[in-house]
Amino acid sequence: MSTPPARGRSRPIRLGRRSVAALVLVSAVGVAAFGWPLLADGGSGLAEHAQDAPWLFAALLPLLLAVAVATIADVGLDAKAIAMLGVLAAAGAALRPLGAGTAGIEPMFFLMVLSGRVLGPGFGFVLGAVSMFASALLTGGVGPWMPFQMLSMGWVCMGAGLLPGADRLRGHGELWMLAAYGAVSSVVYGTMMNLQGWPYLGGLATGVSFVPGDPLADNLGRFLAYCLATSMGWDLPRAVVTVLLSLALGPAVLKALRRATRRAAFEAPVTFEAPER
Repeated sequence: MSTPPARGRSRPIRLGRRSVAALVLVSAVGVAAFGWPLLADGGSGLAEHAQDAPWLFAALLPLLLAVAVATIADVGLDAKAIAMLGVLAAAGAALRPLGAGTAGIEPMFFLMVLSGRVLGPGFGFVLGAVSMFASALLTGGVGPWMPFQMLSMGWVCMGAGLLPGADRLRGHGELWMLAAYGAVSSVVYGTMMNLQGWPYLGGLATGVSFVPGDPLADNLGRFLAYCLATSMGWDLPRAVVTVLLSLALGPAVLKALRRATRRAAFEAPVTFEAPER
């Protein structure tokens, strides 16, 4: 029995049915967790539910772990794939503190986007979630917000794996596409994390505060004003840094990731050879 070496271009790790089902489930729960306050009525006692966040934390983590288990079981990832996941997650976790507290500069984003592109949406989602978990442990940032960070980064990496032309687009075209996606996803990530905490600041009674029971359009207008006033100074530098690192280091990182994927021979078929006589 032998496993032939991979040849030609590397391919993203495929997404099986169980992986798709797990991703849909955890994404649906995540969307509900982010967005339900916007649909709550005025008598829902929203502020009182701020204390429920730890319970959401406890509920989402098993679902995220289920995604990892489903992906491993469905596509048959071996020890080499698990090792690559560990190395990339550790690298992402180590990169994140480099810009902590400096205008939102987070160099881990470019690595997560490039890794998701090469390794595919399923592996990318798990990588993004695990990287955020590891960085939270590294920096002491464990709290009710952590599952939201894990989900958001998982979606960022998954989106990179879903970009078109994974098998044929190479060179400057791919690089600019990834840089543009990295810029957009950097801002979207910050916006989603704003949405996670913004509804619970309604007690401040400012012009950008959430008002339970108000029409959705009115609250979204306040939320946009809140993002412009509080987080653009973090989101835009994060986007600029992601673009610059993607353009400067992207060719070398993509080449290294694809070479590692080919040598690891993920999903390589196992063949049985006749015994020598």
